[in-house]
Amino acid sequence: MLTGEGCPKTMLSIKDALDAVEGKWKLLILFTLSSGPKRFRQLAKEVSGITDKTLSKELKSLEGNRLVRREVFDTFPPTVEYSITPHGMSLGKVIEELHYWGLSHRKEIIGK
Repeated sequence: MLTGEGCPKTMLSIKDALDAVEGKWKLLILFTLSSGPKRFRQLAKEVSGITDKTLSKELKSLEGNRLVRREVFDTFPPTVEYSITPHGMSLGKVIEELHYWGLSHRKEIIGK
């Protein structure tokens, strides 16, 4: 268990991780892509509540952090597909733990 004392390297690594997955959408996008590659419209539908502009911005950020791969197919019109990278899949345990913590938190706060 981390104690929160002293180590600047630990603080830096936590900051780096938070920078890569910041916001309320990135982990949801990664979770959605963990079931397989998706086109933009599929992602927009499955990540309920996200706007096209925000989805586009978050996908670019995830791609820049090598968590998501964007592949353009030579079709007419061009087909673009997004998939989670092995580096993105390495967040699986984090997402799973957030899921369990979220269930516990909901029970604590709401009682359901």
